[in-house]
Amino acid sequence: MADIPGIIEGAHQGKGLGLRFLRHIERNSILLFLIPAESQDHFKEYQILLKELQEYNPELLDKQRIIAISKCDLLDPALMSDISKEFNSMPHTFISSVTGAGIPLLKDQIWKMLTA
Repeated sequence: MADIPGIIEGAHQGKGLGLRFLRHIERNSILLFLIPAESQDHFKEYQILLKELQEYNPELLDKQRIIAISKCDLLDPALMSDISKEFNSMPHTFISSVTGAGIPLLKDQIWKMLTA
């Protein structure tokens, strides 16, 4: 497992610490995308991350993925429903490190993917 913070738009071109971080992703079998609840456009943030992976190494898009919307304690049920619609049938979950909400489900999702 690797925690890869800071993948930003332009990472595949070496912006920020992009290339150093992107190299680590190649070794992982599952990609977990953490997108903060307070984002203005959750799906766009996800698309930016996918684009950076594709530009760096298109084979990374073949890996299994999970999307976790963090800080879900800041969301009401209606907002959670709206965000879920953005991700349609893609595996996603809502988590909160403050309340612990969704953490057991996320761990189960990861475990199932690793052992499948």
